[in-house]
Amino acid sequence: STTEHSDTTTMAGSSKYFSTTKRGELQEFKQELNDPDRRSRKDAVKKVIAAMTVGKDVSSLFPDIVNCMQTEDTELKKLVYLYLINYAKTQPELTILAVNTFVKDSQDPNPLIRALAVRTMGCIRVDRITEYLCDPLERCLKDQDPYVRKTAAVCVAKLYDINAELVEDRGFLETLLNLVGDANPMVVANAVAALSEIYDGQDATFLDQGSLTKLLRALNECTEWGQVFILDAVAGYDAAGDNEAEMIIERILPRLQHANPAVVLSAVKVILKNITLIHDMGVAVPVVKKLAPPLVTLLSAEPEIQYVALRCINLVIQKLPEVLEHEVRVFFCKYNDPIYVKIEKLEIMVQLAREETVDQVLLELKEYATEVDVDFVRRSVRAIGRCAIAIESAAERCVNVLIELIETRVSYVVQEAVIVIKDIFRRYPNRYESIISTLCENLDSLDEPEARASMVWVIGEYAERIDNADEILEQFLESFPEEPSMVQLQLMTAAVKLFLKKPSERPQQLIQLVLTYSTQETDDPDLRDRAFIYWRLLSADPDVAKKIVLAEKPVIEDRKRHLDPVLLGVLLEELGSLSSVFHKASASFVKKGRERVISEAELPSVRSVMDDGEAEAKDGHVVVAADGPSAVNSASAAPMPDLLGDLLDLSDPVDAVVHDAVLAPIDAPMDAPPADPLGDLLAGLDDLAVGTTASADGAAERAADGAAERAADGAAER
Repeated sequence: STTEHSDTTTMAGSSKYFSTTKRGELQEFKQELNDPDRRSRKDAVKKVIAAMTVGKDVSSLFPDIVNCMQTEDTELKKLVYLYLINYAKTQPELTILAVNTFVKDSQDPNPLIRALAVRTMGCIRVDRITEYLCDPLERCLKDQDPYVRKTAAVCVAKLYDINAELVEDRGFLETLLNLVGDANPMVVANAVAALSEIYDGQDATFLDQGSLTKLLRALNECTEWGQVFILDAVAGYDAAGDNEAEMIIERILPRLQHANPAVVLSAVKVILKNITLIHDMGVAVPVVKKLAPPLVTLLSAEPEIQYVALRCINLVIQKLPEVLEHEVRVFFCKYNDPIYVKIEKLEIMVQLAREETVDQVLLELKEYATEVDVDFVRRSVRAIGRCAIAIESAAERCVNVLIELIETRVSYVVQEAVIVIKDIFRRYPNRYESIISTLCENLDSLDEPEARASMVWVIGEYAERIDNADEILEQFLESFPEEPSMVQLQLMTAAVKLFLKKPSERPQQLIQLVLTYSTQETDDPDLRDRAFIYWRLLSADPDVAKKIVLAEKPVIEDRKRHLDPVLLGVLLEELGSLSSVFHKASASFVKKGRERVISEAELPSVRSVMDDGEAEAKDGHVVVAADGPSAVNSASAAPMPDLLGDLLDLSDPVDAVVHDAVLAPIDAPMDAPPADPLGDLLAGLDDLAVGTTASADGAAERAADGAAERAADGAAER
C-alpha cells in the first residue's frame, strides 16, 4: 500500500545516518552545523543524533547545536531539544545559553512549540536551570490550549523531584489541584498523575468530595492510561459511608468492560476497597457477581497478560472467594499454555476447590499427573494432597487418586505421592493407615531425599502397625553414612520411635548403631546434637522420652492457601502493579526515599555516615537518603533482637519434666523403675555410654547441659 511504501522509504532514508563513520567526522559535523543552508543543518543534526544514539561522544558539538535552536522548523527544534536533554548534565554552563530560547519558545504562537519548550526544560535535570523554568511553567499551567496545560502538569512533578521547596513556594501544587477540575479530561488525568507522583504513594490526600466528583466525570472521556491514573487516585480515597461507596462503585462498574487489562484491574481495586463499606447485602452481592466476567475475560489475552491477571486473581479470591467459586473450569490448563501460566492456574484451582467442585478438580489433576513435564507433574500431585488437607470430606477421594498414581510405577510420581501422603497422615492421623502396605511395596523406587525422609517418617510413626518395621528401617540404615542430612535426622527419630514402641533386641541394636555413628563419626552438628539429646533422654527416663518423642503432633494445614491478612490488604491496595505480581509489598523492593544534596556546611555532620558507606559523591556533591544522617544513626543504635532466645523459646506441655530429665547426669542414680521390658533394655544404652570415648562423653555432657540451660532460660523468659 501507499502507507507501507512511504514507511519503507522513510526507514531507508533514515538508515544512512547510522552508516559506518570515518575519521574526522566531528569536524565535518561542525562544518555542516554552521552551513547557511537549512537542509544541510537539519541533515547534520540528524547525523549527530544518530551518532549519539549509538553511544558516540558528540558533546563537543554542544555550542553548534545550540545555535541551531533559532529555527521555525519544528522537526529540527525537536532534534535539538533531544540533544540538549541528553548532554545538559555534562555541559550545565552551556545549557544556560539555551534558556533564552526556551523562554521565547514557551511564548510561541504554536501550542506544540510551547509544550515542547516546557517539556524539554522539565527534562533537563540541572539545578541552575530550574529558576528559569518557573515563569514559563507558570504561564503554561494557565495556557488556553489544553495540550500545553497537560504537558505543564507533568513538568511540575519533574520540577518537584529536582527542587520540592521551589515548587511549594511558587504555588505550583495549588495550581495542580485546580487543574484536577479542568474542563479537559486529559489535563485532569495528567494533573492527577503528577499529584500522585508528588505525594509518592501516600493516600490521595489531595482528593475531597468535590474533586472526586470531577474525577469520576472525567473518567469516561480520558484515554485508557489517563483512566488508570484516575482510578488509582480514587482507590486511595476513603469514602465517607455506604452512600458514597455505592456512588463510587456505580460510576466505576462500566470500566470493568474496558479492553485494556490495566483499566480493568484498577477498577477491580477500587471496587474491592469500597465494597467492604457496604453493609447492605442486597447491594454488595450483585456487585461481587459482576467482578467475575471481566476477570475471566483477561484469560483470553496473551500468555504474559494471563500470567499477570492470574497473579492478581489469586489475591482477589483470597479476599472474596465467592467471586469465582463457580468458575473453576475456566482455570483448567490448556495443552498450549506456557508452564508459568499452568502453574498459576494450578494454584487457583486449589484455592477454588470446594466440596461441590473437588471431583472435577481431581479428575483434571489426575490427568496432569500423566504429562511429560516432570515439574508440572510434581506440582499436580502436590495439588491433590493440598485438596485433601483443605477439604476433609474429599480426603478419601484424594487418597484413592494418589494410590492410582502410585500404581503407575512412574518413579517421580510415586516419590511425590509418598511426600503428599505423609502430609495427609499428619492432617488425618489414624485414618488412612491401610495404604501403608502399598507404600512399602515401592521402597526401591525412592531415591530422592525428601521422598525417603517421608517414607522413614511413616515407618517410625506407625512402627507398631508394620510387622517388619525393624527390617525396613534396617534397609535404610545400611546406607546411613551416605544419606543426606534430612534423611539421617528422620532415620534417627524413626529408630527412637521404633525402640519406644517395640522394646526388643533388634530395635535396641538399630538405635545403638545410629547413636554411635551420630555421636562419634558425623560432622553434622544438627545430627550430633540431636543424637546426644535422644541418648541422654533415653538414659534418664523412658517415660519422659515417650511423652516427648511420641507426643501428639499438631494438625497441619495448607499454609500456601492464604497470605498473611495484613500483607494481603497491602497487595490488594496495589492491585495491577508489580506488587501484585511479586506478591510482595512495594516497600520491600522499591526505594521510596528521595535524594537531596548536602551543602558544604553540613559536610562535617555526615562524614561519619560516609565512612560507613551510606553516602556517595555525585557530580561533586554528597548525596544521602532523604531521611538524613539521623536516620542512619538511629538505625545503627537500634538493639539487635535476641534471635537465639526466640528460637529456644519453645512451648511444650512437659517443659518441667524435660528440664529435670535433661539436667540429670548419665550415671546419676535413679529410682528403681517398675519391671518392664523397656527398663531392662535401657541397660544396653548405659553400656553404649560407657563404651564411648572420653571426648564424646564430654561433648554429650556439654551439649546436654547447654540445651538444659537454654531450655531453662526460655522457660524463665516465658
